[in-house]
Amino acid sequence: MQDLPGQQGKMCNWRQVKTVDGAYQVLEKLSQQHAIYIATNAADSSAQEIEQAFARVGLSQFISGYFCHANLGLNKSSPAFYQAILTKLKIPAELAKTVTMIGDSYDKDIAPAIAAGLNATWLQGDSATKISEKNNRIKTIPSLKALLTDTT
Repeated sequence: MQDLPGQQGKMCNWRQVKTVDGAYQVLEKLSQQHAIYIATNAADSSAQEIEQAFARVGLSQFISGYFCHANLGLNKSSPAFYQAILTKLKIPAELAKTVTMIGDSYDKDIAPAIAAGLNATWLQGDSATKISEKNNRIKTIPSLKALLTDTT
């Protein structure tokens, strides 16, 4: 989902909701073989309201669940957020590497996910800082659609 300039409050109530380019195709394909969960920093929305926003753009059909401050009591920028997700999904810590976080924020998505033991893929796009050059453990992609052609 895209954070649109000037939009405030709960995304499910925004006048316009937009997806990241390629989201529909990627989620449709990946959900055929993987459980897809959304981890969001939306502090003022419940999991149900987040699902409503995804439903508005036809993506909720591919999503197995939603994790946010409302149902975890933690902020996404904390490794504890991701550890709580593993606990809710009944995934033991030693299997954390079987979970991959795909996100566009190094500080809120990638760094805390890695600190929690997960794999991480950084959706960098055109404007992201190339922190991955300093940390080669981080896989980077230029767009979501790159996940459909990636064989590694």
